[in-house]
Amino acid sequence: MLPAKLNVAVIGTGRAGFIHARNFRSAVSSARLAAVVEPDPTRRREVLDELELETGYAAWEEAISDVRIDAVVVAAPTHLHSEIVVAAAEAGKHVLCEKPLGLHASECRTMLEAVGKHGVVLQLGFMRRYDASFMAARARLEAGEIGDVVLVKSLTHGPSVPQPWMYDIARSNGPLAEVSSHDIDAVRWMTGSEFEEVYALAGNFRCPEARERYPDFYDNVVLTARMTGGRQGLVEGAMAVRYGYDSRMEILGTRGVLFIGSLKADTVMGFSDRLGASGRIVASWRQLFAAAYLEEDTDFVRCIREGRPPRAGGIDGLRAVEVVAAGHRSLQTRRPVQLGEAAT
Repeated sequence: MLPAKLNVAVIGTGRAGFIHARNFRSAVSSARLAAVVEPDPTRRREVLDELELETGYAAWEEAISDVRIDAVVVAAPTHLHSEIVVAAAEAGKHVLCEKPLGLHASECRTMLEAVGKHGVVLQLGFMRRYDASFMAARARLEAGEIGDVVLVKSLTHGPSVPQPWMYDIARSNGPLAEVSSHDIDAVRWMTGSEFEEVYALAGNFRCPEARERYPDFYDNVVLTARMTGGRQGLVEGAMAVRYGYDSRMEILGTRGVLFIGSLKADTVMGFSDRLGASGRIVASWRQLFAAAYLEEDTDFVRCIREGRPPRAGGIDGLRAVEVVAAGHRSLQTRRPVQLGEAAT
């Protein structure tokens, strides 16, 4: 029997984790934020004070063992995801896991097996599936507005310089995972197809401090894809672009085209003798997708209560990780790679 309000613990209070924590603290009516997990004591105290919350744990194991907790949001570093998700499933706790689901496909399969065995919900943090513009585009595709989908191009450019730990591809799984997972999922979603073969090009153009110690790090990547059914995909990711947060998509069909996204933070456009044409640019994904995160968190609770699968589940997380692995193999071999060739 589920309680009137589900008790949720958020594991990890970085940028995405704090968004989820704030939502469950004050905006998701059928759930409540019961605890956060943050290993850094100073950060933990800051979060508890800002959220006016009593319970903060230093270790994720404490949240998993807390019998009051019904569900967890996993926003910890990616290399911890598998261990946390499996432990949560074994404890009977539902899971909303931030992307990417894991570092390797084998980890993802272990997670899927655990949640299936213990009958808990596993939702992936692909919040674009909850964004109003992306949902509207998907509905228009289903209505046949532009005919059959031929090509989907999706890009994400992030403004900030990567954190030092991101330079280590073995630890972060690179920008294809950190930046482009959302684009990979969006291409699958909009085409209704799976990736069959990819070819990737990448380079480090903006982060010279990483070149000597991490020669395989890249801050710019382009991945082209052949999808099932002959459809085509193109994913472009970039870090440290500085000019603003840029998330856009173009969907080309047999009878038309759809465009999603804009760099404009608002509709105001200025013209002056000093600046020429000027307008405000979206600064962060935290503002652009704020409403999508809230809808994602709200639907997570609905899925638990209604016993239905989420819009983005474990298999969607696995498929994205498989594409990232194929992309990295393509970068290493400098040739097209079929999905089955990628390391597990």
